[in-house]
Amino acid sequence: MAKDEPLYLRPRVEPPLASLLGEARFLHSLVDALGSPLNVLLPEVVAENAARFLSVYRRHRLSGRVYFAHKANRSSALVRRLAACDPVAVGVDVASLGELRHALGCGFTGDRVMATGPKDPQFLWLAARVGATVNVDSAGELRQLVELVRGHGLSRTRVLARLSGFESDAGYGGVGTRVLSRGSRFGTPVAEAEALWSALEEHADAVELVGLAYHLDTTGLEEKARALERCVLLMDECRARGLTPGAVDIGGGFGVGYVAEAAEWERWTTALSEAVLGARPPLTWRGHGYGLRAEGGTVRGTAALYPAHRTVAGPGYLDELLSRPAPALGRPPATLLLEHLNNLYIEPGRALVDQCGVSLARVLEVRRTSDAPDRYLVRLGMNAGDVSLEEHVVLVDPVLLPRDGAPGEPYGDGTGGNRPVGVHLVGNLCLEADLITRRLVYLPRLPSAGDVLAFANTAGYAMDFHAHRAQRQPVARTVAVTREAGAWRWCPDEDYWPLIHPEKGPF
Repeated sequence: MAKDEPLYLRPRVEPPLASLLGEARFLHSLVDALGSPLNVLLPEVVAENAARFLSVYRRHRLSGRVYFAHKANRSSALVRRLAACDPVAVGVDVASLGELRHALGCGFTGDRVMATGPKDPQFLWLAARVGATVNVDSAGELRQLVELVRGHGLSRTRVLARLSGFESDAGYGGVGTRVLSRGSRFGTPVAEAEALWSALEEHADAVELVGLAYHLDTTGLEEKARALERCVLLMDECRARGLTPGAVDIGGGFGVGYVAEAAEWERWTTALSEAVLGARPPLTWRGHGYGLRAEGGTVRGTAALYPAHRTVAGPGYLDELLSRPAPALGRPPATLLLEHLNNLYIEPGRALVDQCGVSLARVLEVRRTSDAPDRYLVRLGMNAGDVSLEEHVVLVDPVLLPRDGAPGEPYGDGTGGNRPVGVHLVGNLCLEADLITRRLVYLPRLPSAGDVLAFANTAGYAMDFHAHRAQRQPVARTVAVTREAGAWRWCPDEDYWPLIHPEKGPF
């Protein structure tokens, strides 16, 4: 491709988010009324995503529960909408005392809550008090929970034992090279699990082992299948000791496809290597290589990028994980779960809020860069904490929403014009490092002050995970939108309640 051809990374946008983005006047009216930045959520989509995951369960004849990883988004509307779903099939995974209190206030009962993450005594006490299931990481954490249960006369608490350090070798059932899963700060290494089993046996009056769990920070299907298979076999060992586990919690990490076209993603990543080598102009602010560097005419390092185009993600990823033969026994994990009468728990965060939201920012200023006359700085009414795509290394283009649908005017002497142009998106903080993205973003035309840029699909971690009030800049407000009688309606996030479906009546 020509070196001056625009390198788009256009977002994957599906209904109803695509319909919402087509309503530029409506979105401009929201920004006018509520300010920039602004987060917009579609609560109905999160329920539809949960249904898609559950359809994979049905396809494999599995039972269990989908737990929403609350940390992915602070929204009340999303949690309330999930609370209105089937209570047997949908729960919430909370990783702090604040998240637990929020989930209970949004309508979840304690028996639908999974308590994970680092836990302080207050978090453990409330989780045990309301009947939540506690995902324990160590024998020490288990003993702390037991002391609270006994000391306060609480009911026996359900727990899952989270494990790490899974390995496969000839002694385990495989043949060949030993394979060890990557390390994790969460969970007890399998090689050290004896102390955990002993503690569970000793304190059976206070805690009930209902299953095993793991958290692996990887997209590797084989590594996750190995861990799932190992958990199934370890549960048989637990039963032989008189314990009664019945579920495997495989955590999250099902992924999202952000970029619509594989070819655009491949072109951009190839061009990044060329730019690092100096074979084309830089694609990033001050030549940032996203982990790549040039040494002796060769590209070295590994690109630290989220795989923004994914052919298999979300429910499809779960389906593939359950279908592929596990490494030791050679049977699909779904078959192993059925044979051993085990339930399946999952904790999707990003994947459960796929296509659930958009972050809006008003264009405040457009000017040329000092080092390249054909490139521009576009200052937005937001900062890098408001849409933390860069923090999670998710590269995807925003959607340009011209003011009042206007086609846009040429910039200055007309060199920008109504043709594709490369821009650097910068934030509203007085910091050189406040870049919405380090990547040069190509837009279909040069924006003007007053236009809005819509960052699609930000509900998973990018919308509010890193939001802050640095330099007293406003944090984005959040609104929930629904489609009623052919028109979009909105309300503040905290005012959304799933009482009446706009077309189907009461839930």
